[in-house]
Amino acid sequence: MRAWQVQRHGEPRDALALVDVDVPEPLPGELRLRVLATGIGMPDVFMCRGTYPLTPTLPFTPGQEVCGVDVDTGTRYMGVTSFTRGIGGFGEQTVAPTNTLFAVPDGLDDAEAAGFWIPHLTAWVGLVVRGAMRPGEWLVVLGASGSSGIAAVRLGRALGARVIAVVGGAEKAAFCRSLGAEIAIDHRDVALTDAIRDATGGHGADLVYDPVGGEPGEAAARALARYGRFLLEGFASGAWPVVDPHLLVRANASLVGVFAGGFSQVEVDEIHARLSALVAEGALGGQVTHHASFDDLPSALERLADRSAIGKSVLLAP
Repeated sequence: MRAWQVQRHGEPRDALALVDVDVPEPLPGELRLRVLATGIGMPDVFMCRGTYPLTPTLPFTPGQEVCGVDVDTGTRYMGVTSFTRGIGGFGEQTVAPTNTLFAVPDGLDDAEAAGFWIPHLTAWVGLVVRGAMRPGEWLVVLGASGSSGIAAVRLGRALGARVIAVVGGAEKAAFCRSLGAEIAIDHRDVALTDAIRDATGGHGADLVYDPVGGEPGEAAARALARYGRFLLEGFASGAWPVVDPHLLVRANASLVGVFAGGFSQVEVDEIHARLSALVAEGALGGQVTHHASFDDLPSALERLADRSAIGKSVLLAP
């Protein structure tokens, strides 16, 4: 079968090669899937570079998020591939642990389902489980036009938060307003700390959802409200933010880690049910903005790496 392999570390255009490989064999507790579509995310860029904590040994096929059909039963699933052992979703077939696979909610097509589970699971864990977000609170989402940000913007809106999207560029700002963000801030044009305080009438951010890290995260942290929660979700900038402890103490604010792993099957099934209900209500969707052809994977990852991509990109099956 055909699959994309990372054969050396580097930028996606240099690291990836389209090769013929054996059809993957599932281990006990895994299913083999015919891939319908695969979500494209920053972890795939980091795996190409060799900087992602869960990067497999070379050579390997990346691709964490997938929508596929069980080759034995024909059942359609969305979920997480066995990418950690080098068998990701950027191929004609893949394998996935059964406990990471879920029924596709009614209302999502193959491409939408491929990019839905990881960002929305993480957003739920961040906003609801770890952030204890309440209706009416100010939620600031960094990197709001990307995969993680879209999920946080839409979920925050669906759960009654007042959402401020932080992006770079007018086109991305308009996109986030179309998702339901009450306010969109172009961080290239303003001092972000002041802009957040101004947008909230001096109140500040009750929650900051940060998949970006670095200087944007540090600037947003300086705008935390009293009892604010800063949610550490990722570091797309390449570095975690450095937050001044004195700032947290002075505001009785909290620095909160967000990790979507380690939950029981019962807990994850409940989150899946709650998210599926929001999809059925029309409050959440896949929000795929770019469908990449199978042969276009390196270019699609390059667009993500240089931050020119807006929204969620998905690789279609060959």
